[in-house]
Order: sequence, then C-alpha cells, then structure tokens
Amino acid sequence: MTADVVAWVLLLAVVAYACGGGADYGAGFWDLLAGGARRGSRPRELIDHAMAPVWEVNNVWLIFVLVVMWTGFPVMFQTVFTVLWLPLTLAASGLVLRGAGFAFRKPTRRLAERRVYGAAFAVASVLTPYFLGAAVGGVASGRVAPGAAASVSAWTNPTSVLSGLMTVAAAAFLGAVFLSGDARAYGAPDLVDYFRRRALCTLVALAVLAGIGLVLTRHDARYVHERLTGGAGLALVCVAAVCALAAVWLLVRGAPTQFTRAAAVGSVGAVVVAWGLAQRPYLLPTSLTVAEGAGARATMFWLMIVSVVAVALVGPALVLLYRLESLGELVPDPLVSEGPEDSTGTER
Repeated sequence: MTADVVAWVLLLAVVAYACGGGADYGAGFWDLLAGGARRGSRPRELIDHAMAPVWEVNNVWLIFVLVVMWTGFPVMFQTVFTVLWLPLTLAASGLVLRGAGFAFRKPTRRLAERRVYGAAFAVASVLTPYFLGAAVGGVASGRVAPGAAASVSAWTNPTSVLSGLMTVAAAAFLGAVFLSGDARAYGAPDLVDYFRRRALCTLVALAVLAGIGLVLTRHDARYVHERLTGGAGLALVCVAAVCALAAVWLLVRGAPTQFTRAAAVGSVGAVVVAWGLAQRPYLLPTSLTVAEGAGARATMFWLMIVSVVAVALVGPALVLLYRLESLGELVPDPLVSEGPEDSTGTER
C-alpha cells in the first residue's frame, strides 16, 4: 500500500515536470524556429519575458522526481541509469547548456555571442525533451530490465524514437499555448495570433504521431499498448484528446488565459497518467513490479511524510508564482505592440 502511494507521488511529479518543464522546452523550440535576428526578435523578446520568472522553478520537479525514484525505488533508479545512461547524460548536458544559454543571452551585448548563447538554448531545448522521451520509450517498450547492460537499442528503437518526437511536439504545443497567453498579458497582441497558429500546427503533428504510435506500439510495446487501448488507459487518452481540442477552441475564441492553459495542461497530464496506469503493476514492464522495486518500509513511510510536508510548504508558493506569471505581473516592462510581420507577411 505504501509503495503504491509513493508510486503515485512519483507519477504526479512526472506530470508536473512534463507540464511545467514542457512549456519551457516548447518556448525554446519556438525560439529555434523564430527566424533570423531581425525577424525573430519579437518572439524571442516575448520568450525572454515569459520564461525569466519561472524557468529555474520548473526544474524543481525534475529534482523531486529523481529524489523519489532514488529513495523510494532504488532498483528502478539503478536499472534506468545503467541501461539508459547515454540518453540521460545527453539530456542532463542539454539542461545545463539551455540554462547557461538562456542566462547569458540577454545580458550579452555582442551580437555574435548572443547568437551562440541563443543557439545553445534553443537547440538544447529540443534535444533535451527528445532524449528524455526516448528514455521513457525504452522503459515503456520493456527494453529496460534489472540486470540488463547499457544498450543503444534501448533508446533508439521505434517506440523510443516515436516517444521522443511526441515529447518534443507536446512541449511545442504547450509552449505555443502558454506564449499566446503571455503575449496578451505582456501587451503584445500581434504575437497572440503568431503563437496561436503554431499551437494549431503542433496539435496536427501530435495527432499524426499518435496515429503512427497506435500502429507501431502494437508489436513493439505490446504490454503498454494493450492497456492504452482499453479500460482506464483509453479513457484517459480520450480525455487528453478532448482537452487538447478544448484548448485550441478556447485559444481561437480568445478565452481567458487560465482556462486555455488548464485545458492544454490537462491534455498532456492525462497522457502521462495514462502511461503510468498502462504500466501497472510494473515500474519496468514486464520485469519489475512496484512491490518488488520498493525500498525499505521505513524509508517509504518517511518519504510519504516528506512529500506531504513539501507540498504543504512549497505548493502555495508555486501556485502564487504561476498565477502572477500568467497575469504578467512579474515583468514590469510590457512589450511594444509591433509585430515581426505586417498583414501581408512582409518583414518589417
């Protein structure tokens, strides 16, 4: 029972990181595709405004995930970091590079150096979620098992590649939805439609990838596939689809930002929870169950207590931070309401 509760804590922490960190990665994705220095200056300025108050906070969820996994499920931690050490090392390197690039880009005055830092931030914002998603695909496909050695095939298989691409696309979708709301909050109405269009495009890409995944995982990740196409897993996948469509509809209708973001977060969160439920009762399908991988009883008990205390102490502050950020209260200087393009698409 205790192990099941801690497993749920771990899953919900993954959801929090997928949604909070995912929106940040998505912002970096659109930074990469914004265009040259002149054409991309407006979107990048908005990205700097939007990410500055929260980008470090979102990594707290990743730290919490690692602590719970290491403390509560040490066999799983050891196995995952043994078999998937290379993609996880690349993801960790990407985290460092994107943080350094974002931190140094804005105060740097020389254009050449700004381009280097900006490129590091943007490229790492795409590669990091890809490698994290590829690692998840390796776990979901059953290629990560206790006692297994590190293997390239554990994260370059069809399920891993698809999972990596879907992770990048989901982050891009979240980033576009969040940035469209940020554009309104920071006084840049010209960028609202700019990111609205990109949210629609990424949703189409996600739908295509989901269709491919439905066929591909039938044989490559059979255990998880069967549980995502029936029962509670299928219900949550349907919830995710409805939330994604609702987010786009709210975005097009110009609904309040908090409702649009809640729908987008609900779509990504539902998919992650569906994946967690599809693996039951396994931590690593089909080789390590939750009961087999749980740590000592006393450790699990105190981990539950610490989790409750952490939520009670940190939760309200995070809610307030995200609320103030969504209202544009944390950056005093609004963006000038000029777009990178005029109505005919000609660069200004």
